[in-house]
Amino acid sequence: MPRPYGGNTLTNNFIERSKIDKDLFILDIDKGQKKEIENIAFGIFSPLKGFLNEQDFTSVVKRGRLANDLPWTIPIVLDVNVELANKIKDSTQVALRTDGKIFGLMDIGDTFAFDKIESAKSVFQTDDPAHPGFQKYVSMKDTLIEGEVKVIVNDSDGSGSGSGSDDDKGISNNGSIENYSSTLNNFDEEFRMTPSQSRKTIQEQGWKSIVAFQTRNVPHVAHEMLQKAALNIYDGLFINPLIGKKKAGDFKDDVILNSYTVLIKNYYPKSRVIFSTLHTEMRYAGPKEAIHHAIMRQNFGCSHIIIGRDHAGVGNYYSPFAAHEIFKEYPELEIQPLFFPAFYFCKKCQGYFNERTCPHDQEFREELSGTKMRKMFSVGELPPSHLMRPEISQTILTYPRPFVE
Repeated sequence: MPRPYGGNTLTNNFIERSKIDKDLFILDIDKGQKKEIENIAFGIFSPLKGFLNEQDFTSVVKRGRLANDLPWTIPIVLDVNVELANKIKDSTQVALRTDGKIFGLMDIGDTFAFDKIESAKSVFQTDDPAHPGFQKYVSMKDTLIEGEVKVIVNDSDGSGSGSGSDDDKGISNNGSIENYSSTLNNFDEEFRMTPSQSRKTIQEQGWKSIVAFQTRNVPHVAHEMLQKAALNIYDGLFINPLIGKKKAGDFKDDVILNSYTVLIKNYYPKSRVIFSTLHTEMRYAGPKEAIHHAIMRQNFGCSHIIIGRDHAGVGNYYSPFAAHEIFKEYPELEIQPLFFPAFYFCKKCQGYFNERTCPHDQEFREELSGTKMRKMFSVGELPPSHLMRPEISQTILTYPRPFVE
């Protein structure tokens, strides 16, 4: 199992509510920002302990590395408007609140302005306002705040009363997702794990090698063949769908989750698979996001990650294999990318193969993609069973509106 990214220790930033000053300035955080704060605290973004300072931010944008030269390609930042920045810049700490409940603490460092367009162009390699990641980035507020963050444990109802019993959600005195009060309340939280938990499971299974599979789509048979090809070589499979804000037309989170639970139940050896959700947004940053995906999966304990064609891409903004090429710039990553050729159904071979194992021309190949599956369902067309397992198709059909709108 590889070490946590950037060192030997995972970030594990938790604090008890009783240790938070009740007179602190309260900073309201939206649900998306809250998930990123949780990802920092849980160690998914290790070695980060908080939002980037100006030096690290500039280095990430310009070089794809932190100021200490550690590879890091996606800025992890907290944006606020100028008026709010002026209110809190002299504070040493603020309480973090979402939906009326205080859930964490932030140590306030510097505040700084940034060039949204130029930094977005660097991250997304385009200035096209139609790019969903670029558009969201340039609509950010004008000021960034650096600072370490912690999330509250030992408070089951978020009221600060401390009345929840330890039996309610496995609450104990050591910081972990089990005693973090906001989790495990919804279906999309049911499969959530911290890196500490996944690493413990991998260790208990005795796996020496484990392959991560990043996805934002429902599974079709080519996905299954790819994952099982990896299982023929490596000890375990870590299926890690991304749960969070996506662009219109993508499958909704609960559709993806239900589809995968049905697939694993019916078609996978359960002793060889970990199914866990990753709660962050898709940025559609192509190759730079591929590196970010690899870093997170190294923190989860994965030794390898499957990097597909046009990984984390959208439209035609990136060349099909840009996400493969970028790994040459970061040879120091401990997690190893796997560049499997795309699987397709060969009508002559009557099975799933790729260009390395099938000699037949394009006329015999039936290509699969998430885009193709979305198009079929959007017009009410049911994929044939050799493209998608019937149980998956039926699951999707139970949703009158399976796509993000």
